Amino acid sequence: MTCRELTDFIMEYLEGDLDPVIRRTFDRHLEECPACVTFIESYRTSISLGQEAFGCGDGSPCEVPEELVRAILNATQGRGPETTSGGCGCGG
Repeated sequence: MTCRELTDFIMEYLEGDLDPVIRRTFDRHLEECPACVTFIESYRTSISLGQEAFGCGDGSPCEVPEELVRAILNATQGRGPETTSGGCGCGG
């Protein structure tokens, strides 16, 4: 698994929804790539901070303002991560 592929599966990984075979491949990549470990940790932190900001840190679904969703989609549509590598900065 490359760093870019890891970013494709990140939500399924964090939610525990990955196929067991893909999960093992994902975990093996993390064992070998400290940059992706850092990326995953910062992603988890971002999710947690977002939940706290919207008052849903208790695990309940958050209501995200439609304007925010549109702004994020407009900003990211057609663009990948801001690095020249797989998205995490390790070059893989």
